[in-house]
Amino acid sequence: MTKNYLISTGGSGGHVIPATILYEHLVKEANVIISSDKRGLKYLEKDYEFKIINTPKLNNFLLLPLNLIIILLLTIKSFFFLKNKKIEKLFSTGGYMSLPVILAARFLNLKIYLLEPNQVLGRANKFFLNLSEKIFCYTEKIKNFPLKYKNKIEIIHPLVREKIYKINNLTSREDKLNLLIVGGSQGASIFDKIKKRIVEISKKFPIRITHQTSKNNILSLKDFYQKNNVECSIFDFDQNFEKILVKSDLCITRAGATTLAELSTLNIPFIAVPLPSSKDNHQFENANFYKDKDCCWILNQVFFEEKIEDLLNHILKNKTDFLNKKENLKKLNYQNSWINVNQKILNIINEN
Repeated sequence: MTKNYLISTGGSGGHVIPATILYEHLVKEANVIISSDKRGLKYLEKDYEFKIINTPKLNNFLLLPLNLIIILLLTIKSFFFLKNKKIEKLFSTGGYMSLPVILAARFLNLKIYLLEPNQVLGRANKFFLNLSEKIFCYTEKIKNFPLKYKNKIEIIHPLVREKIYKINNLTSREDKLNLLIVGGSQGASIFDKIKKRIVEISKKFPIRITHQTSKNNILSLKDFYQKNNVECSIFDFDQNFEKILVKSDLCITRAGATTLAELSTLNIPFIAVPLPSSKDNHQFENANFYKDKDCCWILNQVFFEEKIEDLLNHILKNKTDFLNKKENLKKLNYQNSWINVNQKILNIINEN
């Protein structure tokens, strides 16, 4: 008999991209549908079967009564959707977007599984813990996790796309260092501000820049680099990000869980600049997980512009530090494979 699963997600790429990876782990096991709000749709490729459940935020006090009514109606809608589709298990990647679906799943007595890709337990996942069977985490030392629910934690390797595992023997193949600057699914305008410092570094070391920026800024940034004789490739969000990663030696990045996981899996050392406004400072904790294992560098955004040039000079002059971090990443990912992660997830959800 065919199994039917639903993955609830939405919002930013930090929620949706792990949902799509989880989809790939489950799709050979069952018919899988993804539910998302409208914001999350831009991260979903067209071949997914998905349902739009556009849950409103509850952070506006004046609109709270109206939004609560909307959530009630969405919960009723979700109830009938889950029932009609004969959904047996629900998976949520966190966020307020999942509220109506999880409530409806609870009324139907469905098994609920949570995914927490960050090193800090998200507020929505914390709220849903008592309703869940298990929560998939990347560490048992996850911050803000209630002790009474510790038995629900299942440790898995960080979720990365299957195609990432197929990229191997990643080494620099040219005389130039390939520096990737990536701000995550939302972009990071502060990374555009270091372009002059990149030019100064290029005068001393042979480098090639691949730089993610907002769509509106692509032409001006490309023009700046070219006028200063810096070889570059400029892009915004790219569904085929692995083709960019495979050419990269070093990365300057925010500290989204999936981006760090993919860099780690490919043994690419990185300079993390955590977003200060990330909830519960989870981006810093994500980066610190790797820094504690000597796999990366962390720069505070407050000092980023003034310190990045010195740090890059240090890395380019002292290859030992760079190579040590690359070796530590290899050790961290020993025996990490798509098959191992897949078997672990399926074993857990098929226990009962």
